[in-house]
Amino acid sequence: QVQLVESGGGLVQAGGSLRLSCAASGRTFSTFVMGWFRQAPGKEREFVAVISRSGGSINYADSVKGRFTISRDNAKNTVYLQMNSLKSEDTAEYYCAASVGGAIRTVPSTYGYWGQGTQVTVSS
Repeated sequence: QVQLVESGGGLVQAGGSLRLSCAASGRTFSTFVMGWFRQAPGKEREFVAVISRSGGSINYADSVKGRFTISRDNAKNTVYLQMNSLKSEDTAEYYCAASVGGAIRTVPSTYGYWGQGTQVTVSS
């Protein structure tokens, strides 16, 4: 079991930046692949970024490449999402998720643990 708590969301103007954090507790954090997903009203949850257990492998959705950076600190049991050059279309509820096993996954159904989400609103 692992419990995930996101923080760092808020209201920001287009072109601005936010840094999301996801703190994990419970089972050893370094055993999980960690992902960030987002869901806008009326839309399906979509993949944003994923990082391997060691941090050595990373993958991004095309829509955020070059603007978002995922990282993790296994000593602090925390995964981060640095979001720069934010656009109105980035507005969504952002969730971190944990997946058992070593494979990098982008499909929400392959993640067994989820946080409660943090809202990001980008005003244009």
